[in-house]
Amino acid sequence: MKIHNHIISSAKWCPSANYNERPTADINMLVVHNISLPPDQFGGGYIEDFFCNKLDSKAHPYFKTIKDLQVSAHLLIRRDGSLVQFVPFDKRAWHAGRSEFAGQTECNDFSIGIELEGSDHIHYHECQYVALAEVTGLLLHAYPAMNAARIVGHSDIAPGRKTDPGGSFDWPKYKRLIANSPQ
Repeated sequence: MKIHNHIISSAKWCPSANYNERPTADINMLVVHNISLPPDQFGGGYIEDFFCNKLDSKAHPYFKTIKDLQVSAHLLIRRDGSLVQFVPFDKRAWHAGRSEFAGQTECNDFSIGIELEGSDHIHYHECQYVALAEVTGLLLHAYPAMNAARIVGHSDIAPGRKTDPGGSFDWPKYKRLIANSPQ
């Protein structure tokens, strides 16, 4: 696995229109999210459809509540550990919304967003942690302004509004895997 032209070589490429240019080239934070569509259900192509503005709002009642949203992430890690990339890392994906970290607002401007296919209260799979740690190592190498202290959850930058990656995410395990992975 490697990053070439701001895209992970082994990821499925599924381009989203929901991105724009960054106002800064200083990419210095990683935001970990979770997503499941419909909520607490896994598999299928609904996440890809959602990030690519192709979600059929008639396919599930919940989809009617999100049909007009235009959001994206840079990368999705599926339950089986496979990767889907939607936005090149040097572009601004629309994953964080209104957010703040260490006095900086609008975290989309300087962060990379990774979605784990998951839920706040359903445990993640080991292969997702392994894939996330491997991707994190690549990102830390490719974007040297990013460091372990600037790896956060969506809940850290939008408290009260967001809860992901949730209580089921094992931060100590993830941090151990990062520390033990080759950079």
